[in-house]
Amino acid sequence: MSDKRIKEQLDLIRRGTVEIISETELAKKIERSLQTEKPLVIKAGFDPSAPDLHLGHTVLLRKMLHFQQLGHEVFFIIGDFTGRIGDPTGKTEKRKPLGEEEIQKNTKTYKEQVFKILDPTKTKVVFNGKWLGKLRSEDFMILASRVTFAQLSARADFKERIARKEDVSLNELLYPLLQAYDSVELKADVELGGTDQKFNLLMGRDLQKDFHQEPQAIVLMPLLEGLDGVQKMSKSLGNSIGIQEEPKEMFGKIMSISDDLMLRYYELLTNVDVEKVKSEIKSGKNPKLIKEELAFSITKDFHGEAKANVAKAEFQKVFQQKGAPADIPVFTIQPNADGKVDILKFLLDTGLVSSMAEARRLLQQGSIKLNHSSKIQERFFILNEGDILQAGPRKFIKIKR
Repeated sequence: MSDKRIKEQLDLIRRGTVEIISETELAKKIERSLQTEKPLVIKAGFDPSAPDLHLGHTVLLRKMLHFQQLGHEVFFIIGDFTGRIGDPTGKTEKRKPLGEEEIQKNTKTYKEQVFKILDPTKTKVVFNGKWLGKLRSEDFMILASRVTFAQLSARADFKERIARKEDVSLNELLYPLLQAYDSVELKADVELGGTDQKFNLLMGRDLQKDFHQEPQAIVLMPLLEGLDGVQKMSKSLGNSIGIQEEPKEMFGKIMSISDDLMLRYYELLTNVDVEKVKSEIKSGKNPKLIKEELAFSITKDFHGEAKANVAKAEFQKVFQQKGAPADIPVFTIQPNADGKVDILKFLLDTGLVSSMAEARRLLQQGSIKLNHSSKIQERFFILNEGDILQAGPRKFIKIKR
């Protein structure tokens, strides 16, 4: 067997990964796959906990696409059964279970969105309720006997809650075991997940051994930082870029990230050679132009070339020529007794931000501007008739008194 073919696969799989457990095992699986011409079974699970996906979710989806491009069989598991428990991973408090109506609604939008990345002809969408829902009480007891409380309670998030004398429900403790059983059911060769899923993925390896299966290799992907460049991308934190956001909004948000974060986005969200980008920066190419290329590439992936070109032109008009969008909305302010406006509340009331957390972040970063230049740094501020208030990279309103 040619080592070159194995190396080519491993090179693509390694891109952007944090850890592979173990690369030696994965190489052997790839070698066997090439010899037998039988694709590997690749598994990744998603609980339908939110209807909208953002770029952080696509890091894992893009790695799934890499495996599809290498000819392997990708299973996109929708956790309709485990979603009723609620994934406790990374949570410092009890996770609220999902209802059936919410699961069905979110599942529908998931399926619409994931195929913006994955090849639908090479993706098998399966629901873990198909097998987990058929387990009898006896089956659950046998399954639960394969792990100990000490193993499960060793998880960092569980340990923190137990130390604070907070409740950890039995079904939360069983969640990793149920996710692991998905691997047994599919006889997974490889499971993909974020670094926060490492405990669950390792549980899959252990359970497969108990069922006399070859343990799956694990590919761990990083958690993508949001617009603030610090915390992981999250809609609730107001630092996310939704894959269904308007092209102009998506383009503008990407242009607002730092130059350091730009390289990370290139690595995790595009196929561009990151070393080439670093070389261009080192040779003196304007980082702003390189960031424009990034914004165009990502916007094109989700909205097509024509809309990406329009978004780019609009950005250049507004930010390079200091213009304003033609369709800028007008809002009437209601000052307090001192004649000042609560900027954070105003942005939320007008819909320019989705949460107070996002508004605070923009204020702290100096991303709320007046008339294209002055940065607003105080929460209570005097606004005048005709002023143009800018929130973030692409949102504007005109003031009416």
